[in-house]
Amino acid sequence: MSLRRALKLPLWAALLLAVGAGIVLDAAFPDRDWWALAPVGVLLMLLALLGRGPWTGLLVGLVGGLAFWLTHIFWITLYLGAVPWLALGGLQSIFFAVGLALTAVVLSSGPRVWPTRLGRLGVVPIVVAGLWTAREAISAVWPYGGFAWGRVALSQSESPLGSLVGWVGLSGLSFLVVFVAALVLQLLREPLALPAPESPPRLGWGASAPLWQSTLVVAAITALLVVPAFPIVESGTARLAAVQGASDAGLFAQNEPGQILNDHASATLPLIGEPVDFVVWPENASDIDPTRSTDAARVADYISTAMDAPLITGTITLQDGTYYNSSLLWKSGEGAVDIYDKVHPVPFAEYMPDRAFWRPFAPDLIDLIGRDYGIGTRDNIFDIDGIMAGIAICFDIADDQLVHEMIDDHAEIILAQTNNADFGYTDESVQQLAIARLRAMETGRTVVNISTVGTSAIITPDGATLDQLPVWEPGSMVQTVPLSATVTPAMEVGRGLEWLLSGLGLAGFLLCVRHARTRRTPVSGARKVPKPRGLGTVYSLGR
Repeated sequence: MSLRRALKLPLWAALLLAVGAGIVLDAAFPDRDWWALAPVGVLLMLLALLGRGPWTGLLVGLVGGLAFWLTHIFWITLYLGAVPWLALGGLQSIFFAVGLALTAVVLSSGPRVWPTRLGRLGVVPIVVAGLWTAREAISAVWPYGGFAWGRVALSQSESPLGSLVGWVGLSGLSFLVVFVAALVLQLLREPLALPAPESPPRLGWGASAPLWQSTLVVAAITALLVVPAFPIVESGTARLAAVQGASDAGLFAQNEPGQILNDHASATLPLIGEPVDFVVWPENASDIDPTRSTDAARVADYISTAMDAPLITGTITLQDGTYYNSSLLWKSGEGAVDIYDKVHPVPFAEYMPDRAFWRPFAPDLIDLIGRDYGIGTRDNIFDIDGIMAGIAICFDIADDQLVHEMIDDHAEIILAQTNNADFGYTDESVQQLAIARLRAMETGRTVVNISTVGTSAIITPDGATLDQLPVWEPGSMVQTVPLSATVTPAMEVGRGLEWLLSGLGLAGFLLCVRHARTRRTPVSGARKVPKPRGLGTVYSLGR
């Protein structure tokens, strides 16, 4: 049996397997959070690719991508309906399909490009995992700033593998999970693998093959599990109050002006007298901008005075004729002493890119976004009376570059303000919390994930939940949390590891393409010799 035909499924079966693989992969993410299914889902997806060329690989990838993405982000439909869901899921599935089309080429040609056992079981999985990492990296930043959701690493927030993120970052963790899946696939193929023509026969492993293969897989997984979490050194502590107003601050909510502000003020009042270093409210917690409204400013002043601490609150500001989704550092009697404007506003939600082009496709939906938010240019650090806090507004927490920038600017804690009201009780808020949890372990910082409606939680640098609030209920978290100035390897290396792993995948793919073309090119002076049907065409050297 040839390598190309080994474990190859009929196309219809491969497509069905890809659908199942996408659903299994989604189950690894919150809210099911069956994290052990992540490598299983990837393995099934790769299995569906065996024996495929780039075009059928593209089809399998598209079907698998749609199964994953349309399940994973179904929460979009709650208020926005089917069109945005299909559009975003379809776009991400195209990226998915292209990545798996390239992977199909590697799975087909890779064992012949690297015909030794080390090559088949070492290099091929590295190239496959590198291509997966490259696809995630590109779709996370492009187009329109990208969509850094659904990365395999994000399924591991509650996994024993989660602590690896402090060493290798999110892209490195995705790489490792996919590498394990690709290694298992190659081990499954190994008894069926024929050597390259110039290699001596190495067919089969003998009676001990299953045991040998199982041992290798167990050894690989054990090696990942025994890596300790990177040690974090505290630089001090901070006592904070994080308040969830349980306000319906959704896109279509009908609220009187100031209602959301009053909800958060009311939820803060029971804390008066509680000694804290600062109070943090969510994104959009002040639905009236206190920099432009005297009444809103009085409320912010009152909270800051009563709590004897600065207030960090989200609001919509108007600066030089442009609206921004902003976070304010507010001090009683001084007003907004610092402002962070969201650097990564969500396209097709907080602003409409290329409005004239997209409007004819869905004018009613496009017109819902009547106000485009600007892209912020300020740094994402607040100096809160000597406590350096990194500020992330909603989707910012998923942006690798913004997280690196706040650590480079010496953030000792991360305040992740968000508004999940548009997504009700769906998976969206716990998927976002999973990102926040991994960021805590990746950066070695406490992350305060505070939402208007939940899921709100305080996550310590080891990924543990220090405190959490019920969703859609007003409440507060008052805790003393660790601060840290430790720079983890993931933050020290920056995005260089992502470039390296992606580069390995793409370079390996190009070698496979070159090898495949070389094998299809007849030797100079050769003539075709017919062979029995089914054995293809061979070449015989002429005189």
